[in-house]
Amino acid sequence: MKEKAKILDKEGMDRALMRIAHEILEKNKGTDTLGLVGIRNRGVYLAKRLAECIKRIEDKEVPVGILDITLYRDDLTLIAASPIVHKTEIDFDISDKIVALVDDVLYTGRTIRAALDALIDFGRPKSIQLAVLVDRGHRELPIRPDFVGKNIPTAKNETVEVRLSEVDGVDEVVIIEK
Repeated sequence: MKEKAKILDKEGMDRALMRIAHEILEKNKGTDTLGLVGIRNRGVYLAKRLAECIKRIEDKEVPVGILDITLYRDDLTLIAASPIVHKTEIDFDISDKIVALVDDVLYTGRTIRAALDALIDFGRPKSIQLAVLVDRGHRELPIRPDFVGKNIPTAKNETVEVRLSEVDGVDEVVIIEK
């Protein structure tokens, strides 16, 4: 596996997140009923960064939750005999809220399907919107993001890696060739 191309650097990622934050605010006419929920792992950090961008724009705090989808995956038995389940932390009532679900890469749509199932267990939001840093195509389910940082057409033999300073020590998006 080798790195084929760098798609976003730190500055590009920051611009994409700021643009997504503006689009979320515009679509929802502010922050009054808005909550962000990041899909563990990298989606959580992106949701927190979006909340910071929204605070800079509107000077208002937006609640951020953490969603673990491990037990909702349709490939759970293929991943591991004993999957590691992390804690879901949604400290605000999602009922009648507009929830922006945040993830790093949208690919087949199966992660988002699992996230929707998991989220509904916490209440009935007014609406659920999807924000992703990267949409790489190749959908297997009818799922489409509302907010996209970057569309990156990829081949099936490629992987998109989002590297975040909180986890990886660097902010960048790269394509890896298998």
